[in-house]
Amino acid sequence: MPSLSDMLAERAWLLADGATGTNLFDMGLEAGDPPEAWNVDHPDRVTKLHQDFVDAGSDIILTNTFGCNRRRLMLHKFEGRCAEFNIAAAQIARAVADNAGRPVCVAGSVGPTGDLFAPLGELTAKDAEEVFVEQITALKEGGADVAWIETMSATEEITAAVNAARRCNMPYVYTASFDTAGRTMMGLQPGDLSGVVNGDGAAPLAIGANCGVGASDLLVSVLGMKEAGAEIPVIIAKANCGVPQIQGDQVVYTGTPDLMARYAEMAIDSGARIIGGCCGTRAEHLKAMRSALEAHTPSARPSTEDIVRDLGQLNAPAASAEAGEGRRSRRRARG
Repeated sequence: MPSLSDMLAERAWLLADGATGTNLFDMGLEAGDPPEAWNVDHPDRVTKLHQDFVDAGSDIILTNTFGCNRRRLMLHKFEGRCAEFNIAAAQIARAVADNAGRPVCVAGSVGPTGDLFAPLGELTAKDAEEVFVEQITALKEGGADVAWIETMSATEEITAAVNAARRCNMPYVYTASFDTAGRTMMGLQPGDLSGVVNGDGAAPLAIGANCGVGASDLLVSVLGMKEAGAEIPVIIAKANCGVPQIQGDQVVYTGTPDLMARYAEMAIDSGARIIGGCCGTRAEHLKAMRSALEAHTPSARPSTEDIVRDLGQLNAPAASAEAGEGRRSRRRARG
């Protein structure tokens, strides 16, 4: 099994995969149904998704387990099948990776519980950590190489997931979604991300940003991480494929393969080393991104103005933030 740390030591950049949920909807997943159940009910479709990503050039594929923790599965009365779903998901991705003919890392996707931590809610740090231990243990058993903690918004939840990964002796990364005026929903800023976890255990292999409201906003978050001046191992950039728009009864993402290719180039120049796509990103986008990265000649770090010029306006701009060219006044919007 390839080691993510070894792959990072050997390569200047790695291409992660694209969207899971939005692609599974295209394969027939119904709104309101948990995609994690497909690891058991439709493993062939999940296999095809991973294979499409690998064929497009992905070096890292994420398991279909974003909401596969006990708290989220309770919404569908599947909490008793948490281990089953996670093991199956990791095994599916493992089989695709092992047959790739080149190193492909299997990242066990670990999303948030969906609950608020005390005192705002009922979830305690101890309970959250146990929830994540259960999931990460199963992902490891199924063959995942690394715990991919993603789309987080609260420092308490990142810490709980990191502590769980450490208890499971699992290498890990973590990303946050800066989708609320340049911050996460719970107020975390890009420059704060590296200081979320302490040094009492294994350090993350990478940290970064994913999802959010568009490629422009995500790259501004990456600039904020770079300019914070803190020690950051490797930065991950995994942006949505453009901006989501409601068209009839469908959510359509505006990003084209050409736009995502340019985003990938600017992500490298902004300081990211792991680049991928989140919601709306299909295999055709990843193929264009791979080609762009392979042909790219590194250039100067872009400014916020450069990003806006090439990728489009910011969709959830901060009222005041240090990134790129410095402070800027922007309106708040939600994608």
